[in-house]
Amino acid sequence: MNAFIVELKNKPGELARATEAIAQKGINILGFTGATCGDSGTIVLLTNDESGTKRALGDAGYRPREVELVVARLADQPGSLAMTARRLADAGINIEAALPTGMEGGKISMAFATDNPSKARQIIGEKVGVAAR
Repeated sequence: MNAFIVELKNKPGELARATEAIAQKGINILGFTGATCGDSGTIVLLTNDESGTKRALGDAGYRPREVELVVARLADQPGSLAMTARRLADAGINIEAALPTGMEGGKISMAFATDNPSKARQIIGEKVGVAAR
């Protein structure tokens, strides 16, 4: 599963323009997160059509960066995210983005974009109270 990291200008209508480009192609956005800082912002999108999303954003003038996601189920309790982030950091893995993808049975599904997905998949395991999905 891949997501797209897209840089936007921090001004009214930028999020609308990017997501309209995707919607016009009939692509469903399954997950989304974003933030701004100063004059720019970044969004992370998870859709039901990765190749179509890349084309739609490119056609709209964006340069999306496609990133592989590692999905983990974290316990719904204080410290679960901190513990997972620490384990990845201690292994030298950089988290580039994270977004929640669901919740079920006291567990939160989180998707992490990292600089080393295969190693992240090995790290995010039962040992830290997180079950790999």
